[in-house]
Amino acid sequence: VKRLMREAFELKDPTEEYCAHPVDDNLFEWHFTVQGPSGTEFEGGLYHGRILLPTEYPMKPPNIILLTPNGRFEVQKKICLSISGHHPETWQPSWSIRTALLALIAFMPTPANGTIGAIDYTPEERQKLARK
Repeated sequence: VKRLMREAFELKDPTEEYCAHPVDDNLFEWHFTVQGPSGTEFEGGLYHGRILLPTEYPMKPPNIILLTPNGRFEVQKKICLSISGHHPETWQPSWSIRTALLALIAFMPTPANGTIGAIDYTPEERQKLARK
């Protein structure tokens, strides 16, 4: 809980790339918004999601769920990334919610390659969702 309280304090002010806060009464559920990475078909988009942290965090990774249609990750589904609960073997306890958000932004323009929760819309479809 101390670690989560420190992360909440460190993330209290939004950046140009992301904003994240725990739900008022639950340090283990966070809501976030990320900007679509510039120079990609996601540029200009704002994407909202949830981070669900296990009680063993930071020893175990969070689950990340996108709530905004984006053309890269399925909505309302735990997504498979090397920094998510789908890959506890690659998670590092030194990583943080900030690390997870930055990784999510970096993964947005990468190919889905059939991973869980991933989809491959065309760049045009993604641009349309970003504008929406």
